[in-house]
Amino acid sequence: MRIAVTIFLTDETITPVRLARELEERGYAGLYLPEHTHIPVERATPYPAGGDLPREYGRTLDPFVALGQAAAVTERLGLGTGITLPAQHDPIALAKQIATLDHLSGGRFTLGLGYGWNVEEAADHGVAWRTRRELVRDRVRLMQALWSGEPTAYDGEFGSVRASHAHPKPAQKPRGRVVGPRTLVGGTAGPRLFAHIAEYADGWLPIGGRGLTESLPVLRSAWVEAGRDPAALQIVPYAVLPTPGKLAHYADLGIEEVVLQLPPAGEGEVLGVLDEYGSHL
Repeated sequence: MRIAVTIFLTDETITPVRLARELEERGYAGLYLPEHTHIPVERATPYPAGGDLPREYGRTLDPFVALGQAAAVTERLGLGTGITLPAQHDPIALAKQIATLDHLSGGRFTLGLGYGWNVEEAADHGVAWRTRRELVRDRVRLMQALWSGEPTAYDGEFGSVRASHAHPKPAQKPRGRVVGPRTLVGGTAGPRLFAHIAEYADGWLPIGGRGLTESLPVLRSAWVEAGRDPAALQIVPYAVLPTPGKLAHYADLGIEEVVLQLPPAGEGEVLGVLDEYGSHL
């Protein structure tokens, strides 16, 4: 099983360069970074995990800038977002950022994307909450048109783009209907999420990894019904606090990669946790 990590990198934590070098030297598979553009002070949306929103949410580094630094000082380390919020981006500009990172890193990028949970943050970006899932779907499809080998137009419900010259292209080759970098969708299990995964992604990024025994057969059924190759579906449990039994259970389910949660801390504490996690490599 490949072991990757995720961390809230901030202006107060270990740096992307230091962490990326350590991960590659120690044999970790990848580094995934979250995204929040800002956290409004006047916030009615409850923190999904309960309690007060942790300090690091309002201090996150831009994931694409940080991953660009990580790419420049590594050769094999996978680079991913966990998660990008496409609803909060101009999709044409975001497609260029993603393609550039995948191109410059030699195809090492994973686009982990999701719909968001902070209503106020999304509202400041002009996002209508009730339609955010369809907006994300639309923007991903538009980006995939720009990543296509030949100029391809896209006319969607929320946006459109003319057939265009758009380079660089992502280094990763198309996988059937999926064009661009490896794409994983985060979110709570359900028929709408699973339909979107089967339509435009390579798999699921379930946060915490709970309930997979019950959810995976449902997702696999939706995947096959959509005409996708059963062997191509990827499940990557995300932000996991590991135990040997938990990782063994994932392996029994056929899962080949898991992303472990690091603390949003300074160099000494983070490297200490990497030492602890090393027993799972």
